Amino acid sequence: MAHKVDVLSEKVEEDDLPSNFRKDWANILLLVVLYLLQGVPVGLAFGSIPFLLKAKLSYAQIAVFSLASYPYSLKLFWSPIVDSLYFRSFGRRKTWIVPIQLAIGCLCLWLARTIDTYMAQPAEYMTTITLVFFAMVLLSATQDISVDGWALTLLSKENMSYASTCQTIGLNTGYFLSFTVFLAFNSAEFSNKYLRSVPNDVGVLPLSGYLQFWALMYFLVTLWLVLFKSEDNSTEEEFGITETYRTIWDIIKLPHMRSFILIMLCAKIGFVTNEAVTGLKLLEKGIGKEDLALTVLIDFPFQIIFGYYAAQWSRGENPMKPWLYAFIGRLIFAVIGMLVVAYCPDQDTSFGYFVVVVATTVLSSFMSNVQFVSISVFMTNIADPAIGGTYMTLLNTISNFGGTWPKYFILEAVDYFSVSTCSVPNKLGQTFSCLNEEGKQLCASLQGQCLVIQDGYYIVGAVCAVLGSGFFFWFILPEINRLVRIPAHEWHLNGSREESAKEK
Repeated sequence: MAHKVDVLSEKVEEDDLPSNFRKDWANILLLVVLYLLQGVPVGLAFGSIPFLLKAKLSYAQIAVFSLASYPYSLKLFWSPIVDSLYFRSFGRRKTWIVPIQLAIGCLCLWLARTIDTYMAQPAEYMTTITLVFFAMVLLSATQDISVDGWALTLLSKENMSYASTCQTIGLNTGYFLSFTVFLAFNSAEFSNKYLRSVPNDVGVLPLSGYLQFWALMYFLVTLWLVLFKSEDNSTEEEFGITETYRTIWDIIKLPHMRSFILIMLCAKIGFVTNEAVTGLKLLEKGIGKEDLALTVLIDFPFQIIFGYYAAQWSRGENPMKPWLYAFIGRLIFAVIGMLVVAYCPDQDTSFGYFVVVVATTVLSSFMSNVQFVSISVFMTNIADPAIGGTYMTLLNTISNFGGTWPKYFILEAVDYFSVSTCSVPNKLGQTFSCLNEEGKQLCASLQGQCLVIQDGYYIVGAVCAVLGSGFFFWFILPEINRLVRIPAHEWHLNGSREESAKEK
């Protein structure tokens, strides 16, 4: 967190230094591996597990599991502790990374022995599944703090620009291995079609086997760190826990910061239904989870290309201009997402419909990428160089949390506004709901069909789109146009104090 101050304050000097990849290739590879290990549990918690659970759980039950993803958006609150408490003899970053990786490895190993039982009856073990993945994401988020800090001393100044590249490659690789690749090999349909000569009811890669493999990887990498990797603590500046927390509070109290924080916390409400529920809804409609995972794989290279151009578009006096255009685009695709679900074919998915799903996924991701790059440029421009690490960590945490906190309530609301009943009554002659797995199984045993009378997805999606549009034109648009005209020094702690003194 606060350890990033030197990097930001010396940005000009670093940009003038030539890059010498060979000098740091081993450390660059180490960073990629460490970030990859972080991406593995994140890919499971954010991607694969919700897809696997949807076959047996309601949206309200999946909402409970979505709480497992919260720690990654809240790591700011304990990052000062991770930066300040350590054993110097062992290493400032290894103090945290080594026990965290051992803990995640043990969790994976234990979970591999029990996960098949949990996933067979997920409603019964929902609390346990959520707590275990909450712990894994919490540990991964804490490791991310340490690895971010270690990158600043592992790499020489001329190669510091590779730090973000290592993070992008490592995290994305781990995420896609746990999401796209795992779902494909875990799918019986994919395995029977491409990998087997004799069909089977299960995929070639069970979740238990996948967890065992990564438990071994965590242990091997941790053993290598302990035995062969030393750490240099002499180049890092010390920051007190109390001092860092006080700085965070001072930043929040800045006059312009409060409205900017409000925007970041509420801006994603308009399209969060599309991004949190549409994929699950397509899965419910009969689209194969391996097909949805394939759309993410297709989208990956486009994200890299779009990210480059988004950075170009965000240059200039108003870096938030692309963000505003992309906001409107995401609202439009929130509506298009509902149309894609509404016209999902009842029978086998045609190639044409799959192309539509891929196109909407890529374009929606493009809008999201433009917003991410644009707001990152703006935050970099306004960040106070004297406290750059703390400042950027605060803004990134709030921005991430703005997309995380609504998911639980959105998933709960989809079930709340949905009405689905069985076409035949139960043994008591009563009509019963088909929203949960128990109701669906009972209806199937009675040879009935679950009839959707009212789909809460469309109600929640429409309400969110309307609220998002109203909030955008009433508050976000004029407020962003005002904020971008404020000089950078007025966003700084000293600059703000000087301005207040002048007014007095």
